[in-house]
Amino acid sequence: MKSIYQSALIVGAGDGLSASVARVFAADNRMRIALAARNPRKLAGLAHELGAYALECDVQNRFQVEKMFARADECFGASPDVVVYNPSYRVRASILEVDPDEVAKSLAITAYGGFLVAQQAAKRMVASGNGAILFTGASASVKGYPQSAAFAMGKFALRGLAQSMARELAPKGIHVAHFVIDGAIRNPGRVESADAPNSMLDPDAIARSYLHVLEQDRSAWTWELELRPWVEKF
Repeated sequence: MKSIYQSALIVGAGDGLSASVARVFAADNRMRIALAARNPRKLAGLAHELGAYALECDVQNRFQVEKMFARADECFGASPDVVVYNPSYRVRASILEVDPDEVAKSLAITAYGGFLVAQQAAKRMVASGNGAILFTGASASVKGYPQSAAFAMGKFALRGLAQSMARELAPKGIHVAHFVIDGAIRNPGRVESADAPNSMLDPDAIARSYLHVLEQDRSAWTWELELRPWVEKF
């Protein structure tokens, strides 16, 4: 199926969920892909597999984000139609003991970086009147857990950003969506035990949900979608 979107920039790319998203978006020549990470060398295999571009970016740095978008514009010959924001940084510690510098880093990567990327994407998409910006959230987007204050702060902030942007940009033709990933995601280094099949989220299944949201008619857009394995408690 030919997508209405022709190119996608996936920020915070690695070998887990973002790799699945890249593969699903690229399948059947649906979209051209650019992958961005602090260390683009780790993206070499996936980029080769998909014929994708590998870009360098530390999302905490405004100037690196601007440079990443300029490079993506050059690679595609136009601004990316879809931008996916996937980075986050988690620190586990009691509120009594957590390092404030680690909290600042968590907020910078999880939330401020999301703002920087979203702002650059929105400026381009509003000019063209078309595009989609997708944010990867977590259980912590809606539930604060013990010893996870920094992550909850960052994910709550990212959700607020997505909701505000959806209300502002939808009337301009820009689809903004936030995905609450409520549960552990299966990845190459983490799989469920044999006695608990399908108890973790399948990254390919998540990626297909991302694609489904992109394919929605604009008369019935989703701004938020919760995804969880069937055994997960609400």
